[in-house]
Amino acid sequence: MLRFLRRGERAGRGADTGRHALMPIPLTGGLLSGQVRDAEGRPLAGAEISVFDRSTRRVAHSDSDQFGFFCAAVVPGEYRVRAEAGGYHSVTDAVEVDWGKHAQLGQVTMVPDDTQRPPTPGVYDIDQTHSAVRFVARHIALSRVYGRFNDFRGQIQIAEPFEDSHVEVVIEAASVDTSVEQRDDHLRSADFLDVAKFPQLRFSSTRFSQRGGNRWLIDGELTLHGLTSDVQLETTFLGMQEWNGVRAGAVARTELHREHFTLNWQQMLSRGVPVVGSTIEITLDVQATLKS
Repeated sequence: MLRFLRRGERAGRGADTGRHALMPIPLTGGLLSGQVRDAEGRPLAGAEISVFDRSTRRVAHSDSDQFGFFCAAVVPGEYRVRAEAGGYHSVTDAVEVDWGKHAQLGQVTMVPDDTQRPPTPGVYDIDQTHSAVRFVARHIALSRVYGRFNDFRGQIQIAEPFEDSHVEVVIEAASVDTSVEQRDDHLRSADFLDVAKFPQLRFSSTRFSQRGGNRWLIDGELTLHGLTSDVQLETTFLGMQEWNGVRAGAVARTELHREHFTLNWQQMLSRGVPVVGSTIEITLDVQATLKS
């Protein structure tokens, strides 16, 4: 259960210099801090912390660090502090911050949201019409080029225990689409994907693990341009729905370095700026249906 300092309570030993605080106490304000933990008492990193004043205006916003800690400097007054994290019920309560004081909120305990637990064990087919494989690349260090692959398929095996789950995805390289025909033809050529020689991209997972709440890590191997390299997908499970069958949703993200797959074509501008960035951001929006 979450315990905040109540009105009239004091943290520490009166006015302090802030030496024990997570950051210096401002001369015209106070400090509030706390630590987010899960129901088993483990620090919860990445929880979203929002601080609202009496007019419901958000005056501070941060994420808990890898040890679950968060901190905010605010002007003296009464506040509501809300903690949110994927896969957990949000927690909100009130706290009063005094001038020159450090209000220590203590431990914020977040309880799992059962609706965000891993999907029901079984075999799920990726629904291509409600899924997407997108990528983003830098162009001359100024803008982003957005693209997608239009033809792909895959299957997810959710096992018990969850760590034994598996996913396979096959992407047709020639289906690359950036909405510019000349650029797409270049991407299909031997300078990049070389689709005539390497018609498919393939991903096969080697390990599933839960990071907490609705966050997963999926380790696997990606075969691209004839080479296979390790890839890790940071995945957010979006829950289950019933619509034309039982469906599960997730978003997975990773970064690829072109050089790992010998996609080495490059042109340089006069001052050494590359035309195409070496890092490619990949996002998979997946909706999958449970096979009966």
